[in-house]
Amino acid sequence: MKLTRKMVLSRAKASELDSVRKLNCWGSRLTDISICREMPSLEVITLSVNGVSTLEPMRQCQQLSELYLRKNCIPSLAELFYLKDLPRLRVLWLAENPCCGPDPHLYRMTVLRNLPGLQKLDNQAVTEEELSRALMEGDEITAAPDIESRQPGVPFTLSSVGPSVETKQDSLDFSTETSSIQEPLGKRLPSQDQPSFLPQEAASSLRNRNNVLTAILLLLRELDAEGLELIHQTVSSQLQALHRGELQEDTE
Repeated sequence: MKLTRKMVLSRAKASELDSVRKLNCWGSRLTDISICREMPSLEVITLSVNGVSTLEPMRQCQQLSELYLRKNCIPSLAELFYLKDLPRLRVLWLAENPCCGPDPHLYRMTVLRNLPGLQKLDNQAVTEEELSRALMEGDEITAAPDIESRQPGVPFTLSSVGPSVETKQDSLDFSTETSSIQEPLGKRLPSQDQPSFLPQEAASSLRNRNNVLTAILLLLRELDAEGLELIHQTVSSQLQALHRGELQEDTE
């Protein structure tokens, strides 16, 4: 699926492409993001869980500071060539792409050698020690990848993996990736700050709950009237079941 002008303006609540600063396209079955070339003001974009296979359109986004691309179809680390001249890029999430390869250490060192301005890679802070090691242990990328050998990506879907574990983890990752886009949504999302007096297990449980709630609230923005009505019916049924359970406990 191609990311279109209409989709961008609708999701970003903008009137013109050159005014778009933040864009959330998480899990949208996208394979073509060429329209990003027309968004010079873009600062943060979430493209995780799609079928993107090239980073070439991002080279025009000179204001880009955060790029989330987890679970796409980036075939080679040579695609980093298109990000090397982005002066403001500080956060990159590229994990779970074919380009990561079988050697996590070489992957991380290569990314950091070519993008030394990163402060966070795959949700892990970058250290000065890593940057120094990357100069010796990472591969330098000096040329753009071979376009002819690039294959179109197949959109990643959650149904392709075990839903019981993956769906929950993706909800948590979604919350992390979209934290920089939450502010302009116009709604206050659940706070992730934990009271200091809570036991560690309770604090962790509450934090996970808030992450899931954040992901749900953000995903609701993508639903139409029919989808929202289905959610409403499901929630109403669940609440009724919970109330019945509470009444049974009170009578016992």
